[in-house]
Amino acid sequence: MSGNGLSYSDQGGEAAPELAQEAAASMTPSASAAFGLFSSGTKKNEDLKQMLESSKDSAKLDAMKRIVGMIAKGKNASELFPAVVKNVASKNIEIKKLVYVYLMRYAEEQQDLALLSISTFQRALKDPNQLIRASALRVLSSIRVPIIVPIMMLAIKEASSDLSPYVRKNAAHAIQKLYSLDPEQKDMLIEVIEKLLKDRSTLVAGSVVMAFEEVCPDRIDLIHKNYRKLCNLLVDVEEWGQVVIIHMLTRYARTQFVSPWKDDEVVEEYNENNFYQSDEEQKEKVQKVKNTYTMDPDHRLLLRNTKPLLQSRNAAVVMAVAQLYWHLAPKSEAGIVSKSLVRLLRSNREVQYIVLQNIATMSIQRKGMFEPYLKSFYVRSTDPTMIKTLKLDILTNLANEANISTLLREFQTYVKSQDKQFAAATIEAIGRCATNITEVTDTCLNGLVCLLSNRDEIVVAESVVVIKKLLQTQPANHGEIIKHMAKLLDNITVPVARASILWLIGEYCERVPKIAPDVLRKTAKSFTNEDDLVKLQILNLGAKLYLTNSKQTKLLTQYILNLSKYDQSYDIRDRTRFIRQLIVPNEKSGALSKYAKKIFLAQKPAPLLESPFKDRDHFQLGTLSHTLNSRATGYLELSDWPGVAPDPSVRNVDIAEVAKEWTGIRGKPKKEKPTGKFYSESEEEEESASGSESEKEDKEETSSDESSGSYSSSEESSNSESDSKESTAKKTSRAAAESDSEDIKVKGISKKRSTSSSSDTDSTSSKESSSDSKSESDSKSDTVSGKSVSAISSKKEETTVQDRKAPNKQDVFLLDLDDFCPVTTPMAVPAAALLSPSLTADLEGLSLSSSSVIDVATQVSMPTKTHELLHRMSGKGLAANYHFSRQPGIFGDCMVSVQVTVTNTTDQKIENIHIEEKKLPPGMRMHEFSPIECLEPAGSITVSMGIDFCDSTQTASFQLCTKDDHFNVSIQPPVGELLLPVTMSEKDFKKEQGMLTGMNETSATIAVAPQNSTRLVIIERVVKAANLGVVPSGQDNIHRFAAKTVHSGSLMLVTVELKESSTAQLVINTEKTVIGSILLRELKPVLSQG
Repeated sequence: MSGNGLSYSDQGGEAAPELAQEAAASMTPSASAAFGLFSSGTKKNEDLKQMLESSKDSAKLDAMKRIVGMIAKGKNASELFPAVVKNVASKNIEIKKLVYVYLMRYAEEQQDLALLSISTFQRALKDPNQLIRASALRVLSSIRVPIIVPIMMLAIKEASSDLSPYVRKNAAHAIQKLYSLDPEQKDMLIEVIEKLLKDRSTLVAGSVVMAFEEVCPDRIDLIHKNYRKLCNLLVDVEEWGQVVIIHMLTRYARTQFVSPWKDDEVVEEYNENNFYQSDEEQKEKVQKVKNTYTMDPDHRLLLRNTKPLLQSRNAAVVMAVAQLYWHLAPKSEAGIVSKSLVRLLRSNREVQYIVLQNIATMSIQRKGMFEPYLKSFYVRSTDPTMIKTLKLDILTNLANEANISTLLREFQTYVKSQDKQFAAATIEAIGRCATNITEVTDTCLNGLVCLLSNRDEIVVAESVVVIKKLLQTQPANHGEIIKHMAKLLDNITVPVARASILWLIGEYCERVPKIAPDVLRKTAKSFTNEDDLVKLQILNLGAKLYLTNSKQTKLLTQYILNLSKYDQSYDIRDRTRFIRQLIVPNEKSGALSKYAKKIFLAQKPAPLLESPFKDRDHFQLGTLSHTLNSRATGYLELSDWPGVAPDPSVRNVDIAEVAKEWTGIRGKPKKEKPTGKFYSESEEEEESASGSESEKEDKEETSSDESSGSYSSSEESSNSESDSKESTAKKTSRAAAESDSEDIKVKGISKKRSTSSSSDTDSTSSKESSSDSKSESDSKSDTVSGKSVSAISSKKEETTVQDRKAPNKQDVFLLDLDDFCPVTTPMAVPAAALLSPSLTADLEGLSLSSSSVIDVATQVSMPTKTHELLHRMSGKGLAANYHFSRQPGIFGDCMVSVQVTVTNTTDQKIENIHIEEKKLPPGMRMHEFSPIECLEPAGSITVSMGIDFCDSTQTASFQLCTKDDHFNVSIQPPVGELLLPVTMSEKDFKKEQGMLTGMNETSATIAVAPQNSTRLVIIERVVKAANLGVVPSGQDNIHRFAAKTVHSGSLMLVTVELKESSTAQLVINTEKTVIGSILLRELKPVLSQG
């Protein structure tokens, strides 16, 4: 869309001149230099890598421009991917935009590399700068990889609630991309569209309507409540958004309002009232007209708000308004668009072509609209042929008795044009005028006869064709013209013209009895050299003369029939057999031969000379289908007017709903957060403790999310610090409320908590300095801990706060590229270890019973699938299989344990079995097994090795070697083997799950077989598929599992909630969203299969 100043194309434009100079300087005519150019490619890329690693932004920007220029020239720049990705964290917006352009280019080709950088984009989606958030969403939606569809879906959902209208606009654009990638997401996308349609920003309106037209154009019910808002916003929306909205509202209005056309005659009749009618009669007529048609106020609103757009500088907007008035306005009002359309004829030829096509369609039905602008359609010598032809068609449509003499003088000039195609079209236009206006028929016919002596063969041929059509209207009066045309037959060579003359002579052979046989004789001589079209007319002429003048033409006709019997064209041979059986009686002739004369010489209706645009009005004006005169892909049919208008109250919007729309972009409606509770303590005390807690927690999370959506990047540190303090205060007060859940003072605690959290939220959202925000948060936290809880509780709270400090500090670095650093997680250690036994007993609800601890040994003993590493045929008798032992930390904290079983199937010893030539992706490590000195015949041995897969399912390739041979093998881990089970309580599980929502959550609904719905079967199947620990659950229909990734220690929380009708909701919460989506995909068939 225009106007945002963020297009990527302008960067390529800057890079092009530099690249052209560079290429010109490096090219020399010698072959050696040419080879040198190719050989120096690696060195050039090294220079670019050094520039990208430079500390100067100017060097990085220059390098990125050169890289984008390389891509534009078709050169491969994929090896620069690691160096480019490092600069995603650059604070320079220009560099970051070019990095995004690069990533968009290589996302589809190199899916593995693109998937590695997805976590970077996810962090950028929460960047304080709106431009970065929007650019990250654009790049993410441009990665056409089906595996990240859930991630894209979550990103779009979050962006649709963003504070910045520019980000929400990009979310609307991403909806269309996601729909084209995975149409199965339609239902979820419709929910986002419904939400964005309520947006009051003019920046978003056009984009979301475009998404609506692409995804669900038939869901008219989504427009009802937003109809008036869209009409009122229309003037302020960007130009291309206006076009989309106007076309959508045109379709909408045709389904919701009654036709304003059907009673125009009644209205006109009323306007011409007799002055001397009695009052009673006048009142009756007024009532009749009122009952006949009253325009809906919403219909009038649409017409009134689109009228100013006729003055738009954008031709597409003017054309869109013109088609709206044509399809929706009363006929008496549609004329206002004509002046604006004529103004567009000063534009370039492409715009003229489209506008003239639409005017040509309009002028057929309503001539009066364009008659005042007749001279605007006169042809200029500089016009291209396509424009000239369209103007000619419009002039012919507008011709009437008053202006025909002027038009014919104009046409006489056009016939002399050097453009022969245009001259031929002019002759056809003269024929149409002669047909439509009977007063000038003779004049036009005489003029066309004069053209028969023209030197130009094309002009003569077209004149013959048009005269033939005109003569069919009055054949009795024009025998002399037929004779004159017969004389021209010797000179005219154009097949269509010759065929037309022969048809005329044959059709009216009784009016020229002396000339017709002679014409047949001449054409019989040249029959074999004639065009197929002419041959068919010679056959018809012979048949007609045989039936009317058989004495003179019998032999000639038989001669022609014999010639055509052996013609190369099967059409002519078929016609010959048909005519011979019909006109030449014999024993085999059927009953039809008696009626041969009636068949050949029947009266034929005169042809209608019509405009080629006569039948195009069934397509909506201004569409591609109208231009092509055929239904294009994606064309939406304009429905007929309804007989009775649907209920107009569906477009009414309540005041409360309007207020909700204004605040909808902040994620929560305002009515859920009454401002009175901020000031009034008495109101708050009336609520229950549990309700107050849950509501306040929701609001705190919302406010912290909002604070991260700041527009200015300079406020990043302030927002991050205040968020950190806010979360500290939240956890402190939440723990306090839990510890005293049985106490009467819970309401007071809740009240103070809500006051502190509200104050914190207010300080964050109002963007105060970091020091102010920090001090206020600290003071509030102290107030809560001091006044509300006991000393023991405060000691526990301090422990919790210290435990959570590290992750909060890491959250500040939103664009940190070091994705693989180990993240400390408190869930790997039982929560009971943090507390003393007495404290555990005191804190109700936080104690961990023995049943909540899952024994890791049960997970380890679960049988796992064995995979083939080397087949005995490929390994020359050496066979190898492997499985994942699920033993934690044998070779290191980040290593996955793999057990390899090597078998000797030969009758000889195999010596020195070891690993060589490891081909591992960047970052991946392998701990080899010790070499096997000797393996006896039919012997087998199991060895252990460790592989650090870096939390990815990439393949680890290496060579399994013996003393004499080398075999290429590879190990690819299932995603479930990249995990280690962890122990936690249900409460800890819910707490961690609450922190991993939004982008970190992936879910799916699956059909569960009845035999799989028991708790034991679900646990068995899930644990067999993935190395997960079972979390105790207090509900029979909810099963929870927890694990952490082996490499980074990121939590992986899995929930299986059984629903009614044999379905289940599978939810996975994790920071590693790619692994989460793969795990979701692998668990779905495990639970659904019988």
